[in-house]
Amino acid sequence: MTALAYAEPVATIRPRSLDELPTVSLEHLLSQAELQIRIDRKYLVEADAVPTLLGQAEADLHVLSIAGRRRFAYRSTYFDTPELDAFLLAGRGRRRRFKVRTRVYRDSGEAWLEVKTRGPRGATVKDRMPYDLADAGRLTAAALSFVATTLVAHEVHGVDVAALRPTLHTAYDRSTLLVASRTSAEVSRATIDSHLVWRRPGSEHSLATPDGVIIETKGGATASAIDRALWHSGVRPSCVSKYGAGLAALDEDLPDLKWRRALNQLNPE
Repeated sequence: MTALAYAEPVATIRPRSLDELPTVSLEHLLSQAELQIRIDRKYLVEADAVPTLLGQAEADLHVLSIAGRRRFAYRSTYFDTPELDAFLLAGRGRRRRFKVRTRVYRDSGEAWLEVKTRGPRGATVKDRMPYDLADAGRLTAAALSFVATTLVAHEVHGVDVAALRPTLHTAYDRSTLLVASRTSAEVSRATIDSHLVWRRPGSEHSLATPDGVIIETKGGATASAIDRALWHSGVRPSCVSKYGAGLAALDEDLPDLKWRRALNQLNPE
């Protein structure tokens, strides 16, 4: 991964490891910051920089813990049209873009179908429904109906939903933080994704990003304490999409679009 320039941390800043943070239950996390409609900001950093960045955040941080685990294995399958409409619309910054995926929480075996669209002022809107684990690699008739209804509800038209097919598999580990600001009543979430692996369906070839970490803040229009800590360290939001960057990295015939810088920083191998 390309080295990033960080500001020198203040001497009194104590790095905070995820393993040292107090924990929060899933129920409490969702009651405080479910945020199905939110502003997302993504950042690319090196894994060993995370404790210092967390130590600079002026917030009370709690890490999600379920059955003693603080890191959870995720697996997603993304679906797109034969023309790769979702890939191209996102890469070209179109307002009415969309994303369809199944997500499997590998530690629990729970699965969901998720449809992401864009709301007012660039907000991310996520609609989802419980899904059968056995169907995670395909879209059932009920899933296609849910996708079609959701896209119409969010004014995304012209998508051939019946033609959606699996186009990318991803796997990664995630830790989730509840972020309570010390300077305001703001409560938000942040996720830290590591050990990202991309693979095209039907292919044995995969790409991994062993040193790169994606931090994503999820909150309101106002920057969170995590955002401000990252900015203070010289890290700015990145146009990164696991789906878009993964397809561009695995298929040299596809345009890089807005993900070239992210690919250079993630340095997949």
